[in-house]
Amino acid sequence: MQPIQLFDPATCSYSYVLFDETTRDALIIDPVQAQLERDLAVLRQYGLKLLWSVETHAHSDHITSAGQLAELAGAKTAAPQGCGIGTAAVQLGDGDTLTFGQESIRALHTPGHTSGAMSYVWRDHVFTGDTLLIHGCGRTDLASGSTEAMFHSLTHILFKLPDATQVWPGHDYQGRSHSTIGAEKAGNPLVAGKTLAEFGANMAALHLPSPQSADQANPVNLSSGLRHDAVAQALHRPRPAPGYAGDVSPQLACQWWQAGQAVLVDVRTDAEREWVGFVPGAVALAWKQWPGMVMNAHFDEGLKAASAGGQKLLLLCRSGVRSVAAAKRATELGLVAYNVLEGFEGDPDQHAQRGKQGGWRWHGLPWRQG
Repeated sequence: MQPIQLFDPATCSYSYVLFDETTRDALIIDPVQAQLERDLAVLRQYGLKLLWSVETHAHSDHITSAGQLAELAGAKTAAPQGCGIGTAAVQLGDGDTLTFGQESIRALHTPGHTSGAMSYVWRDHVFTGDTLLIHGCGRTDLASGSTEAMFHSLTHILFKLPDATQVWPGHDYQGRSHSTIGAEKAGNPLVAGKTLAEFGANMAALHLPSPQSADQANPVNLSSGLRHDAVAQALHRPRPAPGYAGDVSPQLACQWWQAGQAVLVDVRTDAEREWVGFVPGAVALAWKQWPGMVMNAHFDEGLKAASAGGQKLLLLCRSGVRSVAAAKRATELGLVAYNVLEGFEGDPDQHAQRGKQGGWRWHGLPWRQG
């Protein structure tokens, strides 16, 4: 079996989908937020049920879609325990395994690019993230990077795998898809046959620029790619956002809504509103519906009806993921739309439970149980 390799051309990043051919249970490694719709389409195309969204490390060059895949596809998130990704449902240590159907991956702690970086072994494949690249390796000059740790990870961990093991990297900038451990041991110009001192000199000579998106990506990726940071100074003013009017705190959204300055649109499914709770007076307009979380064919029509009086729209979902997509769609339709930060239930806490540290309901704003 081969993994499904997916490519993001903007960052030259690879994501990988693995699945059990019998159960169709699946796992994705290093998903990219900009490719969310593509990845969901791949799951539908192959008839897969996504169980896990897994990170090799906290990325600096792109924003992950792990949290969105948890929201939209029902996956659990998993990340290396040393990366500080506190929203991940499972914190992986060296040797830990994740199971999907009758298949499983095994985590190898391979620090160097970052202190918590992991590679994952599946059958005769290894997914190396930014640790081992094709004829290269990840940079070691960013926060928590270490040339010494990288050299050890390459030579004493990854190069100890069988030579025939196929290497699937997190990036490639020259159009190459994969390599093998044997090929990298013999021909990787940075590390093959090198001492630690020689490897260090090779790394120091790279003189790489800082990732352009690091300031944006780093903090967001520590929360699985979810932007629910409605901090105190932003409670009473909207925050600009690309693709729609902006983000607003639950408190400001409620203020606008109760003053008649905006229409509150709840884009969760009917089942969510019935089981978890709803906001009396909000427009119920599901973005997607079960079974299968298919698009609501009447969504555009419903948005236009909700904004018939020319009022701005406030889009509310479970945690602030679907509402962003809905706000972007409303903007494409010529409407003024805002995303309500934190959503109805807020972020999951350290026990992967929602509703205990943020969200419309947690803030004591109007709601009722079905």
